[in-house]
Amino acid sequence: MAKFYAQRDPKRHNPKMRHHTSMRMDQNRTRRGFSLIELLIVVAIIGILAAIAIPKFSNTKGQAFLAAMRSDLRNLATAEEGYYYSNSAYSNNLSQLNFLTSTGVTISVPEATTGGWSASATHASLGAEKCTVYFGTATAIAPSTLEGRITCD
Repeated sequence: MAKFYAQRDPKRHNPKMRHHTSMRMDQNRTRRGFSLIELLIVVAIIGILAAIAIPKFSNTKGQAFLAAMRSDLRNLATAEEGYYYSNSAYSNNLSQLNFLTSTGVTISVPEATTGGWSASATHASLGAEKCTVYFGTATAIAPSTLEGRITCD
């Protein structure tokens, strides 16, 4: 019977081959985890992806803040027209208009008369950027140049 195994599997009765095979198995058993090079490559890939994604994310946030300012100015125009319908004049008092701004948005109405009104909006996270609009005979606030068009700089 031993002869049969020797013919089928020469490693079994060859002491040199058996030792070589067991060393290979020991190496496979002790090698658990990742090598330093593999970990460095993964960290480098994550860094590259982060370098691409973070600027796009911050740009998207800025666009969202601008959209909030534009939206608030559109809503202010609706509130002003509703107030004008009831009082035959525009108002620069936001509480009289029952108007609430979005979070972080500040709106000022420097001019509101029976002939028109103007307003500007800023956002706390954008710094000096502002959006403006004017209606009627009110004085335009830069960067606005066309009546009723919300313009941002």
